[in-house]
Amino acid sequence: MSTSLYPLASLAQIEKTPSREDGIPEELELDLRAFGCKLIYEAGVLLRQKQVAVATAQILFQRFWYVTSMKQFGIGDIGMGALYLASKLEECPIRMRDLINVYDLLLQRTTHKLKHPPGISSSGAPCPEFKYVPMSYFGNTFYDLKDALVVAEMQILKRLGFNVHVVLPYGTLVNYLRVLGLTEREDVSSKAWGYLNDARTPVYALYAVPTIVSAAILLATRHLGIALPSSPECCWWELFDADWEDVWSVAGHIMRLYRERTPDEQARVLSLVSKKGVRLWLEDNTPMHPHT
Repeated sequence: MSTSLYPLASLAQIEKTPSREDGIPEELELDLRAFGCKLIYEAGVLLRQKQVAVATAQILFQRFWYVTSMKQFGIGDIGMGALYLASKLEECPIRMRDLINVYDLLLQRTTHKLKHPPGISSSGAPCPEFKYVPMSYFGNTFYDLKDALVVAEMQILKRLGFNVHVVLPYGTLVNYLRVLGLTEREDVSSKAWGYLNDARTPVYALYAVPTIVSAAILLATRHLGIALPSSPECCWWELFDADWEDVWSVAGHIMRLYRERTPDEQARVLSLVSKKGVRLWLEDNTPMHPHT
């Protein structure tokens, strides 16, 4: 990772992430990153955590996978550790027990969805509703999750070299909308804000904040049919030192989140939340090389 104002992944890290080196396809890695960030968001909502802490956690989560493979750590554990660390960084700490209880609920629900996909079962009966089973007070589940949380937080700090500075894009968005004369359009502001909240993509580890904000404005204005100066002599994104190719690439990353997944793709992601699931998948899907 670079040590500039916006810590970004290096070209070598982008071309070959540790997970891809271990045999995880790029599309699957992106889906697992997105699902891990979704779990962080859902945990933040259930804990009534501030949005800044949730966004910071998602960005730290994305950075982590440019220096570490999903074969070594589960996305559930690292997501839990990232939210715990981000809550400290943003000075809105949460109780460890509360976070563990919420993640236990989310992981149980993930297991339920894997066993009972939404819809009608093969027997024709509707799938059973999810019912949360609280952890036993004397069981090992809590202590296992607690150990995983402590290790995850430590590993995030260690592998990112304690470079956990995060620049959030919301203030920049307000300034850019003011420059473009769009602050009176609440629909533009809310839609662009929503795109920025989709930090479930790796863009915050790949591009500087001005580029990401420009992409959010581009998507919002195009969706609402608002024309902005884009002639070769006068391109609005150049006001913010953003490259068109980079802006378009960020927009593509964001829109990928809305792609329809097949039931098989969804089930595959749900089964790979833990490192154990990832290792089993790699054993079953890594081609065998003949001995020379």
